[in-house]
Amino acid sequence: MDIKKMVMTIAKDAKIVSQNLRTLSTDIKNNALLNMANSLEKKTNVIIDANKKDIKNAKKKRLSSAMIDRLTLNPSRVRTMSDGLREVVSLPDPVGEITRMWKRPNNLQIGKIRVPIGVIGIIYESRPNVTVDTAGLALKAGNAIILRGGSEAIHSNITITKILREASKMSNLPVNSIQLIDVTDRTAVYEMLKLDAYIDLVIPRGGFELINMVVENSRIPVIKHDKGLCHIYIDNEADLKMAEEIAFNAKVQRPGVCNAMETLLVNKEISETFLPSMAKRFKEAGVEIRGCPITKKILPFVKKASKKDWETEYLDLILSIKVVKDIKEAIDHIATYSSGLAEAIVTTNYNKARTFLNEVDSSSVFVNASTRFTDGNQFGLGAEMGISTQKLHVRGPMGLEDLTTTKYIILGNGQIRR
Repeated sequence: MDIKKMVMTIAKDAKIVSQNLRTLSTDIKNNALLNMANSLEKKTNVIIDANKKDIKNAKKKRLSSAMIDRLTLNPSRVRTMSDGLREVVSLPDPVGEITRMWKRPNNLQIGKIRVPIGVIGIIYESRPNVTVDTAGLALKAGNAIILRGGSEAIHSNITITKILREASKMSNLPVNSIQLIDVTDRTAVYEMLKLDAYIDLVIPRGGFELINMVVENSRIPVIKHDKGLCHIYIDNEADLKMAEEIAFNAKVQRPGVCNAMETLLVNKEISETFLPSMAKRFKEAGVEIRGCPITKKILPFVKKASKKDWETEYLDLILSIKVVKDIKEAIDHIATYSSGLAEAIVTTNYNKARTFLNEVDSSSVFVNASTRFTDGNQFGLGAEMGISTQKLHVRGPMGLEDLTTTKYIILGNGQIRR
């Protein structure tokens, strides 16, 4: 197989199709998305059969339990994917929105209007639901999408993409609106990243190595979905029952995702009261704790944390705990080690909450809520293209509006520049 030629053909086809997608009506796009949602549900068994092949291979390769959880599909998760598409249907179409209009002294009317980005390439690992979420968002925002999932989910992604493409065809959409690079050879990624003449934006979602590889090799603008090294700070003025529930949820509910808590920061004044009961719950849930010297003094059974632990996104039932003297030390620790995805404070003190919101420089900052809410669906965006941990052109969960850009429109009546 000539991988270079295959990737080039996919990119050229996407570029051609993107010109048609720009002007599609909202009704046509919504109808296609509904057909996709219905088709996924009708073919749930086909999807799960394909996914079982990926699970079998993942177990052979001895992937972590967290990775296998991210990879696994069941009827409930397929239904969630379908419901995500239906929620995207219910959202306002950003394409064509005039964001601003003004008149110049010479009577020129100048405006800014939202338009699709064009062709979006997404390179991702493990989670096959990303195939559906990103395809749905890209289509609603009028973009063509090129999908390149990881080798561990190849059977799932091929099956899901085939279903989406068939539904697109039924809806009289160009079938190449959604395309999958269905080879696992990494050469395909390197070739894709050279095609800045055809692909307008690349979004990598995955581990540190994948993100770095894409950033270092891409000729195309990149929006990084970087790692999620999330912190929760329990203040000395926190409701400790609430704090326990939030911290437990953020670590245990689904540890293998980027918005799970990796480091728990606890104010020294309440550490001896809070940590024993909190640790008991974590221990019962199978969480391995690694603590600072003060934590280890309070909880002698925990492992000693090293500097590497403060820098590590575990994506597993492992947690680092550090006792800090005050909110300033907590914020300083976050500034040093956070990946910039999501942080939270639990406190009843309004001024401390405001300080945390103002001084913590992450894409999502919470007061008295779990970091697990850092998600496009939970934010009311339908689904998400990813969670950007950079500052241009978007930050945090990426929804429909973030998959558009703007252009100027100028209305005149014969004006010429003198």
